[in-house]
Amino acid sequence: MRGVRRAARRAQRSDAEVGSSATGQPRRGGSLGALRGLRFWLAGPAHQAGAMASDGLEGEHPSVTLFRQYLRIRTVQPEPDYGAAVAFLEERARQLGLGCQKVEVAPGYVVTILTWPGTNPRLSSLILNSHTDVVPVFKEHWSHDPFEAFKDAEGYIYARGAQDMKCVSIQYLEAVRRLKAEGCHFPRTIHMIFVPDEEVGGHKGMELFVQRPEFRALKAGFALDEGLANPTDAFTVFYSERSPWWVRITSTGNPGHGSRFVEDTAAEKLHKVVSSILTFREKERQRLQSNPHLKAGAVTSVNLTKLEGGVAYNVVPATMSASFDFRVAPDVDLKAFEEQLQGWCQAAGDGVTFDFAQKWTEPRVTSTDDSDPWWAAFSGACKDMNLTLEPEIFPAATDSRYLRAVGVPALGFSPMNLTPVLLHDHDERLHEAVFLRGVDIYTRLLPALASVPALPSDG
Repeated sequence: MRGVRRAARRAQRSDAEVGSSATGQPRRGGSLGALRGLRFWLAGPAHQAGAMASDGLEGEHPSVTLFRQYLRIRTVQPEPDYGAAVAFLEERARQLGLGCQKVEVAPGYVVTILTWPGTNPRLSSLILNSHTDVVPVFKEHWSHDPFEAFKDAEGYIYARGAQDMKCVSIQYLEAVRRLKAEGCHFPRTIHMIFVPDEEVGGHKGMELFVQRPEFRALKAGFALDEGLANPTDAFTVFYSERSPWWVRITSTGNPGHGSRFVEDTAAEKLHKVVSSILTFREKERQRLQSNPHLKAGAVTSVNLTKLEGGVAYNVVPATMSASFDFRVAPDVDLKAFEEQLQGWCQAAGDGVTFDFAQKWTEPRVTSTDDSDPWWAAFSGACKDMNLTLEPEIFPAATDSRYLRAVGVPALGFSPMNLTPVLLHDHDERLHEAVFLRGVDIYTRLLPALASVPALPSDG
C-alpha cells in the first residue's frame, strides 16, 4: 500500500499540472483545443526533466524518443524482424532491472516476458499483453516513411504501429519505469508479455503460448491488452469481442460452352447463397444504424472478400467459390448460426458446401460489474483520474480471445482519446501528448490492479 499511496500522490501532482477536466484532458474547446492544452502540459517542468532525445532532438520527452525507436524496428508482416524487437526488449529489461524470459512457441516465433515480482507470490499475476508485429504498408500512400517515426511540427508521430499497438508496449514499460524509480512495490507480480504473430491470427503466438507450461507458471489472474482510439473525450474499453469466422462457400454445377443456356450452373447456385448472406448483412447493418445504443461489436458483420472460378470467357465453370469474413457477435448461438449457414447452402441447390478457414467458438465476456474486484480496480482508478469510460465489444479480433478462452479475464484498453481510429490505415499516427497522457494513465492503473486484494481464485 505504501507504493500505491506514493503513486497516487505523484499522479495527483501530474493531474494538477495538466489542469484536467471531467475527461482527464485540459479544459480547452474541442479536440484541437485539448491537444493544444496537452502540448502546453508537455512544455511544463514535469515533462522537461531530462528531456533530451537520444536521436539529437532537444526538448523531446525521453518516453517519446523510446517510442519512436521502437516504431523504427521493422516488425512488419509478412517478414517481421522479430529478432530486433526481442533485442530491444531485452535491453529494456536490463535497464529496468526486470526479469526477462524468452519462449520460442514455434521456430522463429519468440514470446518475450518481462517480469516485476510482487511481494506476495501466492497471488495471481497481472498480465500486460502487447504484440510486436504490425500490418503491411503501401508507402506510396504515406506522407512520410512509415518506419521513420517522423514527428511533425504539431507533435504527430507517423509510423506503422503508432496506434496498433507499439504505443501501448512503450506505455507499459515507461509506467513501470516510473513506478520502480519511486520505490513502489505491489502485492501482485506484473508480467509484460510481448507476443508475435497477432496481426495474422496469433496462431504462432498467443494461441500456442497459452497452452504451454511457461504460461501456466505465470499464474495469470487478469490481463490488459489492446483497444482502439476514440475520437471523442471518452476512452473505450473492450470486455469481449466478436468471433471471426472465415467461410468459403463452394458451388458445383454443370459445365458447358459459354454460348449455351446451361442449366443448374455453379454460378446460379452461388448467386443464391451470396444473395442470402448479403440480405442477412443488410439486416444487421440496419439494426445497427437504427439503434443509437448499439455499437459495431454488438451485431454480426459479414463481407464478401473473395470470388473464385472460371478458366476462360467461353467456358461455363463447373466450380465457383465465394469467401466471406464473418464477425459473429458474442451473444449469438454459434450452433444455430452454423445451421443457418447450412440452410442457405441447401436452399441454393445440390452441390453447395462450405468450409472454414478460421472458426472461433470460444466467445467469452469479461465482467464489467462493479462487484467484480478487477473491474472495480480498473474503473475506480479511471474514475479517480476523471476519465470517461465507454465499455464495448471489440468489433474485430485480438489476442484477448485466447486469454479469455483459458479463463483469464481481459480488458482491451489503449488510452487514446481525442484521436481518430487509424490502425491499419495509411498515415497511421499518434500525437505525442496523447501518448504521454497514456503513460500517466498506466502509472495510475498498474498500482490499482497490482494491489487487488487476495481473491478466492488465488488459491
